[in-house]
Amino acid sequence: MNERDQEAGVRVADNEAIVVGRVTLFSGVLLVLLAAGGWWTFGWSFAQSVLIGGVLVNGSFWLLKKDAHRLIARVSEADGPAGAAVNMEKTRFFLRSFARLVVLGLLLFVLASQVTIHVIGLTLGFATIMVSVVIIGVSTGKCWVPSKA
Repeated sequence: MNERDQEAGVRVADNEAIVVGRVTLFSGVLLVLLAAGGWWTFGWSFAQSVLIGGVLVNGSFWLLKKDAHRLIARVSEADGPAGAAVNMEKTRFFLRSFARLVVLGLLLFVLASQVTIHVIGLTLGFATIMVSVVIIGVSTGKCWVPSKA
């Protein structure tokens, strides 16, 4: 790989890190706005459900981001592109993702047994990352469809 390709790869990685940071920031702001609006409109129990869903999904997104960065770093350091180390890192990534999903489910079960959960509020909290990804993705102005048909 020549120097120009390496510099382009660094620029792309920097841009992706900026976009992920924007998604995280926007999701946090959206979570606060939804919780405040839910508290104002429906009361504290609804806002608490929004906060529970938002904190769980934002925490999971943050951990997924860390695991993805670790996977990319370890795969790029591996000797061969199809080596056993690459397959092991991929397997480890998928196992961590599955374990995180199980832990989130158990944590949600424990919280639901202790606190009154409004399903709509919880769903709104869960949707903060998805809405943030869509809004930030659309606002970046990238065109994913070929411009020449």
